[in-house]
Amino acid sequence: MVQGKTALITGGSSGIGLATARLLLASGARVAITGTQPDKLDAALGELGAGAIAIQADVTSAYDRARLYREVNGAFGTLDILFANAGVAFGTPIDTTDEAAYNGLMDVNVKGVFFTIQAVLPLMREGGSIILNTSWLNQVGTPGRSLLSASKAAVRSFARTLSAELLPRRIRVNAVSPGSIETPIHRGKNQTDEEFRAYVERVGAQVPLGRMGRPEEIAAAVLFLASEGSSYMLGAEIVVDGGRAEL
Repeated sequence: MVQGKTALITGGSSGIGLATARLLLASGARVAITGTQPDKLDAALGELGAGAIAIQADVTSAYDRARLYREVNGAFGTLDILFANAGVAFGTPIDTTDEAAYNGLMDVNVKGVFFTIQAVLPLMREGGSIILNTSWLNQVGTPGRSLLSASKAAVRSFARTLSAELLPRRIRVNAVSPGSIETPIHRGKNQTDEEFRAYVERVGAQVPLGRMGRPEEIAAAVLFLASEGSSYMLGAEIVVDGGRAEL
């Protein structure tokens, strides 16, 4: 499906990004992953093995984005696939959220996505595929999640607007919208394994399918959007949330 293609995954050292890197590699692509923590990048690269490279980069940094372009250009020359996956998630109650929290969330989830695309766009081949990571929260109203939801709604909008803008280059932009997925982003600081398992069970019980999702289930949707199998999809969103936003 993606044999011989090149891919860049931001936030690829764990969770959905790492699962997607595994699947793209297994499907014959060469993959570059980014992350901000060298130890996690090293561990991910050790797991992924041949065919993968790791680049330490913060999507909110113009300097890092410029270096990302140079390193991907040096390694691959061109890009067929970009999965703009890097993001943060935390609560922002209206009564207590300050501007620092606002900036921290929006800078990664919105600004980081937009300017990452801008940075690597010169490398994208005609007919390439850009996949954006949104969230089921862009479709519902959830207390305490206003900024996270708004940031993901903005990313959902990017899939439409950038599709129109990049149409002359035949670059498709689509989105994948995960539900509650069992990844490290959900794990609290200093949380024990038992506490995390209790959290997983509690959140899973809120999902119509009765469990949290697995990163591999999102990776499968990303692979589809990256491949020719989705060649007639443009500006669309695949929701993979166990029915949470629909039922």
